[in-house]
Amino acid sequence: MKSPDFWNNQDGARRVIRRMKYVKGLCEPVQELEQELEDLSVLRELGEEEQDQDTLREVEGRSAELARAVDRLELRSMLGEPEDQKNAFLGIHAGAGGTESCDWAQMLLRMYSRWAEQEGYQSRLIDSQPGDGAGIKSATLHVIGPLAFGYLKSEIGVHRLVRISPFDAGRRRHTSFAAVDVVPELEEDVEIELKEGEIEMDFLRSSGPGGQHVNKVATAVRLKHIPTGITVLCQSERSQHKNRRTAENLLKAKLYQLERQKQQADLESAYDEKGEIAWGNQIRSYVLQPYRMVKDLRTDHETSSTDAVLDGELTPFMESYLRHKLAQKSGGKV
Repeated sequence: MKSPDFWNNQDGARRVIRRMKYVKGLCEPVQELEQELEDLSVLRELGEEEQDQDTLREVEGRSAELARAVDRLELRSMLGEPEDQKNAFLGIHAGAGGTESCDWAQMLLRMYSRWAEQEGYQSRLIDSQPGDGAGIKSATLHVIGPLAFGYLKSEIGVHRLVRISPFDAGRRRHTSFAAVDVVPELEEDVEIELKEGEIEMDFLRSSGPGGQHVNKVATAVRLKHIPTGITVLCQSERSQHKNRRTAENLLKAKLYQLERQKQQADLESAYDEKGEIAWGNQIRSYVLQPYRMVKDLRTDHETSSTDAVLDGELTPFMESYLRHKLAQKSGGKV
């Protein structure tokens, strides 16, 4: 029998339960695939003995489905880091290009919102700063669901758009940039202390449409961590208390990720990948003119289905990135 101290340690118990659920989620699909493989082997033997072409065609079709299932499971197994299982905060920041880049940042926000919807994730916009003429200067999206961070971490970096500008009367081609940052949401049992003397807090009126929608009460909360300069803003709720809590969670997540990167000596390489939000530092290009192509410059994965990508079809790019990282770890062998 477990001692009372074990059961009183609720944080430790929750961690064990979460880990057990994760391991169970990996083991059960493997067992199901093994059973399917055994069933197909028996069915193939019967088909060959009876010279039954219908049965053999069924085996062929189910074998292709099994191969795809194994492929999906292999990708899932790549997401083995503790943070991969968690919800994610995804930030978008317009870069060089003025109004063009603000509009591009708005397009990216829609793209990730559509991806989350298609993959069955919940998403909530917790902050959005409008651009001067169009689009957004920045936004933060809270993506909720299993392995949200594991997949979205592949999007960290600068994204480049080439198109005929809708804001240029001369219909000239323009290049725009926006940066994407992603951090995992922390569990409640992860302790990150926000020291009072290191936090600068401001209360603002939430931005948004004019008229009756203007928030006349300062419910938006902005927090700045003075030692690191990290600033977060939350204005999604009408309650100042709720916005403050969300802002604190986001700030803690960013500080935790920063500290973990330092401990793993990965901070420099992570920022090398993102770099300045301008030419020469992009991880992916979205070209709409003079031809149509989306290409990831890290993996060389590309597609001419630009409309589908901008409508949220990002999973193939994410999976390609995961395989690329696995190949790097294994010395080029996947």
